[in-house]
Amino acid sequence: MADLGVQFVADEMQQSIETKQLMLADQSLLELIDEVTGVIVQAYQKGGKTMLAGNGGSAADAQHIAAELVNKLAFDRPALASVALTTDTSILTAIVNDSSVEFMFSRQVEANGKPDDVFIGISTSGNSANIIAALKKAREMGIVTVGLTGNRMGKMNEFCDYCLKVPSAVTPRIQECHILMGHIICTAIEERLFGNR
Repeated sequence: MADLGVQFVADEMQQSIETKQLMLADQSLLELIDEVTGVIVQAYQKGGKTMLAGNGGSAADAQHIAAELVNKLAFDRPALASVALTTDTSILTAIVNDSSVEFMFSRQVEANGKPDDVFIGISTSGNSANIIAALKKAREMGIVTVGLTGNRMGKMNEFCDYCLKVPSAVTPRIQECHILMGHIICTAIEERLFGNR
């Protein structure tokens, strides 16, 4: 087995840092993250919720972000309604078994979504069929759609009201930046809704 050594570790860290530096230098991306935060705050003020979905590591990110909203991130405050559509194995397996994996999230959006909600679809490639189907269904229902993806020209872009693109085509770098954006958005939501209490 090859010993990759400390330089491999350092190179991976450096690539992650460089990707984040590219994000930091992109004023339009920073403004879009702030705008998405405002849209989600408005949804909560109207009694709405966030719904999130992704596959694989992006499923874990969806659950992570939902947990931060329901529980807390920076300080104690009231819970915020947020649902990761990746967690109910009975629903997921029923849809996949009886219909198709393509509809595993869109059926849940159809069942539980309402116009004051926000749907956040996470796909590093931007081409995940089940995420695109959920974005389409959310759009049909008047639900605000947010996408988290990389810099490839994925199909999901056309179905997102807001698409947050990490300036990378490397899956680990994209996922690292997705959770960074998730933490920033969750922290900003807390501050806007409950800061200085």
